Amino acid sequence: MVRRQATTTAAAASTSTRVADAVCSNGPFTRSCWAPGYSIATDFDAKWPNTGKTVYYNLEITNTTCNPDGAKEKICFLVNGQYPTPTIYADWGDRLAITVKNSMPHNGTSIHWHGIRQLNTCTEDGVNGITECPLAPFDTKTYYFQATQFGTTWYHSHFSAQYGDGIIGAMVINGPAASNYDVDLGPYMINDWFYRTSYEINSIVAQNLQRRTGPPPADTLLINGKNKSPSGTGSYTTTTITPGKKYRLRLINPSVDNSIRVSLDGHPFTVITADLVPIKPYTTNWVLLSVGQRYDVIFTANQAVGNYWFRAEVATDCASSNNFYGRSIFRYSGAPQSDPTSTATSFTAGCRDPTTLTPWVANTVNSEAFLNQVGNLQVDLAREQVTTNGQNIVVWGVNMTAIDIMWDLPTLDYVKKGKSDYPRTYNLLEIPNQNTWSYWIIQETPGTPVPIPHPIHLHGHDFYVLGSGVGVFDKVNSVPSLKFQNPTRRDVAILPGGGWLAIAFPTDNPGAWLMHCHIAWHIAEGLGVQFLESKAAITLPNAEWEKTCTNWRNYNNNNPVYVQDDSGL
Repeated sequence: MVRRQATTTAAAASTSTRVADAVCSNGPFTRSCWAPGYSIATDFDAKWPNTGKTVYYNLEITNTTCNPDGAKEKICFLVNGQYPTPTIYADWGDRLAITVKNSMPHNGTSIHWHGIRQLNTCTEDGVNGITECPLAPFDTKTYYFQATQFGTTWYHSHFSAQYGDGIIGAMVINGPAASNYDVDLGPYMINDWFYRTSYEINSIVAQNLQRRTGPPPADTLLINGKNKSPSGTGSYTTTTITPGKKYRLRLINPSVDNSIRVSLDGHPFTVITADLVPIKPYTTNWVLLSVGQRYDVIFTANQAVGNYWFRAEVATDCASSNNFYGRSIFRYSGAPQSDPTSTATSFTAGCRDPTTLTPWVANTVNSEAFLNQVGNLQVDLAREQVTTNGQNIVVWGVNMTAIDIMWDLPTLDYVKKGKSDYPRTYNLLEIPNQNTWSYWIIQETPGTPVPIPHPIHLHGHDFYVLGSGVGVFDKVNSVPSLKFQNPTRRDVAILPGGGWLAIAFPTDNPGAWLMHCHIAWHIAEGLGVQFLESKAAITLPNAEWEKTCTNWRNYNNNNPVYVQDDSGL
């Protein structure tokens, strides 16, 4: 595995309180710089470096067991024998070649590179049933794509709820930053953990939907794969810091169900990115991460030498539930090896994304076309006979149709063969024209029996968040509140419970792109749509792509007991 870091020009002893370096290359005092012609002010949707370098990784998925907090061993799917899985590092403009080997004897898989734009490489997005067939047991494939963005993201399995049993890992694309710092502490993954397998929980959730009840609570929260259990087993992730230094921390929530609030006692966070989008820095004591969201933050080690709790609390106001909290330790150099006695600050409840997420690079959304082109997507629970298995079951629906794909007939297979008879359950919305604005109101249906927030994630694009609110979107009352001048831009946003979310994105990336709730149980039960964008311009699958499908179909045909019992996503 090859780890590559940003080039720095300052000595290790430097602090970010000094003047800028004489040469504007990326360093502790000049994080806004990167390379000639590229900086924090570069719009990476329009321009990016081509480094001429390729970063190679090999990831092998195995079926084994793990016990992160020492409380209960269970079946896990590990990558290279690790949990969390290896972090992938690259520089802005690098190409990546990531070879995935599926060594699980009874599971297919696919790996999605969350938030990566995949410009003209839709076949590499890693969504079985849409952009590819699953990778059959003991098969291998290599994903090829370019890092046209920079920042913090993650990768995970997109095969049913499988990623909840271990197939999650961080990705760091080194690039400029919106504020200076001395040390990059790297990814900090905060996620829920169930002592039962995700397949078991997924089955329970399907039964609970029939009764209009929620999922069982998670058992604990893990921080970079660790926590102590209620009985005291396990251990804390511990990070050593030096007085006077400024640190960058890359916060990621790769949970299957829970929104989580995090804080570091006595050390306010300066937030510098939302997902992969640099923003104007702002300061807060607590950060709310919905499932799939990321925030890069900077804090200063300016407190008394000692031990301080990093706190992860389940966001109950987001309808999340967990049996235990998460903790890790930040320890100053020279502090005793003991648990902290620090105290928490208070926070204001409310399951909403911050209104302070102002992109560093300002873009304007075309407001004139909004009312003429906007589409409405209704989100609700439905009882319909629309699933491919023909059963009359309760599912999450968008436009009252639950998405339910077939692994062996992905959408790109239809495109390649020039067919358009997509099943209704593919929930496919075609956007034929390139370089136009696409606008969507995602509305949780009034009177829905389960009015809860949903983290909405779009593949292939960052979207612009024009606004959100409770109640019903109304053109007279809601449109005036929308923001078209430099609105928040990201790839996961919260749909308020019982409310609406207005988004826009330009059709500048031909492909089949999934948009879905990132609560694993919800997309498993159908809460998603796919946009088929600029079909005529899609780069069609090659022979290697076809080989993966052939291998999956051969496996599937020879294993008739292998049953797809959810959306497959």
